[in-house]
Amino acid sequence: MTVSVDLRHRFEGFTLAARFEAPAGLTALFGRSGSGKSTVVNAVAGLLRPDHARIEIGGRVLADTERGLWLPPEKRRIGYIFQDARLFPHMSVRQNLDYGRKLAPVPPGRAEFDRVVGMLGLEGLLARRPARLSGGETSRVAIGRALLAGPEMILADEPLAALDEARKAEILPYFERLRDELSIPILYVSHAAGEVARLATSVVAIEAGRVSGQGSAAQILGDPGLTPLGAREAGAMLEARVVAHHADGLSEVQAGGQVLWVPRVDRPEGAALRVHVRAQDVMLALVRPEGISALNVIPAVVRDVRPVGADGALVQLGAGMAGAQSTLLARVTARSVSALGLRSGLELFAVLKAVSVARDQAARPD
Repeated sequence: MTVSVDLRHRFEGFTLAARFEAPAGLTALFGRSGSGKSTVVNAVAGLLRPDHARIEIGGRVLADTERGLWLPPEKRRIGYIFQDARLFPHMSVRQNLDYGRKLAPVPPGRAEFDRVVGMLGLEGLLARRPARLSGGETSRVAIGRALLAGPEMILADEPLAALDEARKAEILPYFERLRDELSIPILYVSHAAGEVARLATSVVAIEAGRVSGQGSAAQILGDPGLTPLGAREAGAMLEARVVAHHADGLSEVQAGGQVLWVPRVDRPEGAALRVHVRAQDVMLALVRPEGISALNVIPAVVRDVRPVGADGALVQLGAGMAGAQSTLLARVTARSVSALGLRSGLELFAVLKAVSVARDQAARPD
């Protein structure tokens, strides 16, 4: 099932003009705060009526302003997960979940209720009220309520923004399960590159109200011309696979035909995982360095050098074996560009000072 979105709306001092398609899976709307991401999902939900809109889910038209068609929010079959959860404080967890179930065109039966409760680990919370829940528990209940509404699509507007790092780590696996187990599209608003690298099957980059790029997480995060958060937050996402676990506490993974060493990951050999490497954590060397603590030194070739500001650059690298190369980004100074003679086609070595394994968040082999 695919979502088709075409929106135009003029605010004072800001114009939204966004057009994209989102397949089944999790599509991240990625960009800076104030770029228009939440405006897009509010229009899709029917909470904002733009000057122009055409929105379809699997061929079912939710809005077509040229034809005067505008379904109200309750008719759209959309589950909305807000940043602040918005649970009813006077209701128990069970009653909040039942409220979502009552919104479904065909209320799910007990088996589906039990399945959602089990998937989200809510069995021991059903009698509690929201005031007695942790931030992570509150988020799980909000996800459950949205699922039980029988949606054809899920909207999640920065659902982790209000949580600390520990609670984020608790909730992220549940969004992975939604992505992997549901057959409906999920639009997920985020300005966190790590979340996008971990969760997104596709990414829509939004800058100043417009779509600046769309593609896989690897394509968007690895493109030096698409840095919605700025060069400081730029980084690349690599598709990797666990090769082996070693007695010294390290895991050996392979990406683009290249071996990487990371702190042990709780995944079986052969399992796929995503690796996030920030541009600021990549050093460049013309010869292979020796006698350093960094474990990951890999051969690479310069694909592109993109100036950033007056004194810096983002360097796009092809890393690994020919025919199986991954894309890396390195953030360097203009002086380094000159001193190293960085140019397209130059062969060198990338030194990864830090590697984040998406499945387990931060992994830093030194």
